Amino acid sequence: MKRQLFLLIIILSFNITAAQVIKEKSINAQIGYGISSPYESVDEIVDDGFFMQGELVLKAYSWLELRPYAGLILTSSNGKDINNNPTNEKAESKAFLLGGKARVRAPIPWAAPYLEIGIGGSIGKFKTLTAFSNIDKSGFVFHIPISFGLELGQNNNVDLGFTYYFHPAVEQFSGAFALGITIPLKNK
Repeated sequence: MKRQLFLLIIILSFNITAAQVIKEKSINAQIGYGISSPYESVDEIVDDGFFMQGELVLKAYSWLELRPYAGLILTSSNGKDINNNPTNEKAESKAFLLGGKARVRAPIPWAAPYLEIGIGGSIGKFKTLTAFSNIDKSGFVFHIPISFGLELGQNNNVDLGFTYYFHPAVEQFSGAFALGITIPLKNK
């Protein structure tokens, strides 16, 4: 409960302090191919599924954006490793993702590379079964989001990138190869 309260206070204070320097606001919607994998595995497994996420984009400078987000990751095991051999190992995630990130980007049109890092939490069910761990956990777990990719188009309104969520409590990471569209909001 203390972690949840601490995370909520950080997100709210982040938005309050950021509101004083925000130049533009927009919404970013992403959809993609989701994956999950354990930190350690004998059979080298990557379980796959679906990913979607929505972000409120708060542009502070041409090179810095603050991005509170909410998303969903759904992955499941097919009983095979990456070489298509049968395995009992798995790393499954069925979770709602919530948190905040900061994006540093090159302010250039047509192809602007970016890097993001933040802090957040996941609410859902996680299963990490390997030779090194046997974790089956439901509820809230802390995660660290890290993303990189390209913003494409004259106004950088198409986002193509890789996003990862590291879940230390369940010894796995989930992520996606995602495509996003940014829609500007009218300033009043």
